[in-house]
Amino acid sequence: MEIIKINENTWRIEDSGVRFFLLAGEKKALLIDSGMTIHNAKEIAQELTNLPIELLNTHADIDHIGSNDEFDSFYMNPAEASNYYNTNQRTGTMIPVTDGDVINLGGRELEIITLPGHTPGSIAVLDKKNRVLISGDPIQDGNIFMFGVQREMHAYVLSLEKLENYKDRFDTIYPSHGTFPVKPELIDALHEGAMRILAGEIEGSEAEMHGMKIKRYDVGAAGFLCDYLG
Repeated sequence: MEIIKINENTWRIEDSGVRFFLLAGEKKALLIDSGMTIHNAKEIAQELTNLPIELLNTHADIDHIGSNDEFDSFYMNPAEASNYYNTNQRTGTMIPVTDGDVINLGGRELEIITLPGHTPGSIAVLDKKNRVLISGDPIQDGNIFMFGVQREMHAYVLSLEKLENYKDRFDTIYPSHGTFPVKPELIDALHEGAMRILAGEIEGSEAEMHGMKIKRYDVGAAGFLCDYLG
């Protein structure tokens, strides 16, 4: 685990291949995701700021909710409820957030952008004043998980196209995996790659993950791990 200060009111915490963030405003602070192997993210955040700390999850995959039990409540898109409460058997009160909602930390407004595809309720967070998009898993240059019943490539493509409407509002992207940070141009590269996969223009290589046979499609900008179709 490594804590890296980005600026006076923003930190990233690296946790075994996944990262999460602490954003501070004038009145409160927000953890965006809560880690994978660590289970004391709130305690870590309290060492970095004296402000009250709330939690938002970009989605409910297990590597993003490691410390959720430290919080009585958390912000999340309700489309993730089944993933969170049923698949991962977690507890706590969900405070619903959806497209266009704004969480104001005091002089720092964070706008929610829904990005279904990687999971049904995946969201990104637009740090409006700082012109940063905190993208969760959908925008990254590592391996993007797109296999299993929760994930769907067509919805993912539509989410990438949706981000075209926001491109004049951010200058950099903070992803949860892979290189940090990445440039907005990555969105176009991912869109082109995903479209080529759907069109059958890229041949995937056989792989296995979590006991499932899958295919990995290398699109140059990233890898897509998809359902094995034979």
